[in-house]
Amino acid sequence: MEISLENTGKKYIHNWIFKNLNLDFNAPDHYGILGNNGSGKTTLLKVISGILSPSEGKVRYNYRGADVSEKISRYVGWASPHLELIDEFTLEEILSFHQKFKPWIANQSLPSLIRLSGLRKSLDKPLKYYSSGMKQRVKLLVAVMSDVPLIILDEPCTNLDENSIQWYQDLITEFSSDRLLIIGSNDPENECFSCKTFYTLGKDQLS
Repeated sequence: MEISLENTGKKYIHNWIFKNLNLDFNAPDHYGILGNNGSGKTTLLKVISGILSPSEGKVRYNYRGADVSEKISRYVGWASPHLELIDEFTLEEILSFHQKFKPWIANQSLPSLIRLSGLRKSLDKPLKYYSSGMKQRVKLLVAVMSDVPLIILDEPCTNLDENSIQWYQDLITEFSSDRLLIIGSNDPENECFSCKTFYTLGKDQLS
């Protein structure tokens, strides 16, 4: 997967969150997007993922020589603390539901994903009874284990305790080394441990 932002900007009403960004992201590299709260990290990630459309400029996506801009949602695994889960579903039900839209990466099955989640003891509980940290595990599991070439994670260690942070790092190390990974972070030491390239959003837009 290759992504190019060309003079890309996003505004809400009359307020520009960022503008004139020119960035390239190429698999299998891992990238960190840094910046203070309110700097526009989440908005930028949503534009890159196709959740939001840019207000100016373009975002181009190339996968195996083909332009996939019109169907980019099929190629993205997305996780964010603000992502809503279906609270009435159990873990098994949410995984089965997701699989209808995106398959899992090779050699993964529903039982193997349940084991990998570390949430087997809560298997029969609806997600509404999960803690915020447990829900974050589910979001990360679904994003990373989907068979997609692009993974975008917004503050992935939010609500995770020390053991869960290690779980997240093991998940990234084992399953994302051959894919494009973009992480928005306020905690780069834990969240962006695999990243080699960093961009920082701020008053001067990008550094």
